Amino acid sequence: MKSITVVVHGALGKMGREVTSAVCRDPDLEMVGAVDIQAIQEYLPLPDASREVPLSSDLNSLLQNCHPQVLVDFTVAEASMSAARTAIKQGVNLVVGTSGLSDDNLSEIGRLSKANKVGAVVAPNFALGAAVLLQLAKTAARFFDHAEVIELHYHEKADAPSGTALATARAVLQSRGKPFVYPLTKKENLSGSRGGQIDGVAIHSVRLPGFVASQEVIFGAAGQTLSLRHDTVSRECYMPGVVLAIKEVVKRKGLVYGLDALLNLGGEDEGV
Repeated sequence: MKSITVVVHGALGKMGREVTSAVCRDPDLEMVGAVDIQAIQEYLPLPDASREVPLSSDLNSLLQNCHPQVLVDFTVAEASMSAARTAIKQGVNLVVGTSGLSDDNLSEIGRLSKANKVGAVVAPNFALGAAVLLQLAKTAARFFDHAEVIELHYHEKADAPSGTALATARAVLQSRGKPFVYPLTKKENLSGSRGGQIDGVAIHSVRLPGFVASQEVIFGAAGQTLSLRHDTVSRECYMPGVVLAIKEVVKRKGLVYGLDALLNLGGEDEGV
């Protein structure tokens, strides 16, 4: 079977390097190019030392030269949207793990991918354990009136709260079908100490050196609590999900949101 050709956008970043290594390890995938705003050389040596691939800061020209089937993006929201528009209009399928995309951004990716008849997979978290946690949280949400999310990331993470935390809050709200009960604090000694909240789901962000990514969802009811937690100890945990997304996106048209949709944890998935 012919390999799926891949370009990585943000290839010199921490996640970009992990994705590059994962693509090189998989016999069904072929790395054909790399893009990064910090690129200062014309070629990127692959981690297995087998060869070099073109490296550029100009996504448009690199896609025209390399003609990949899939663009994988781990950058920042603004750069990710620019890359999405460029790639989709050239008929390149898209896998995005960048955090901070808005609902309007997702709608635009959905419209563009359908109009150009390509696939797009966007996931706030590509860890398999995080996808399972999300499904468990959606089940629990139907039985509890109170819910809070604590997300913990490394200190250099650009946004807060994380895209995973926001997606989790929205998912449990959708499952519950109405807002959660949000206890009002009579006296707040430090402004913002209760975190942010979406329809009663409080979200707290921790930023410290030593963390990669963790999330805990806590449900409460009279006389009991239920806690669900997932811990990421290295970025390797995201790679099986990224590889799965690359292999699946070439079979689809339109937007698929969330790794759980590809895993079919919640039933048949649908393109948006």
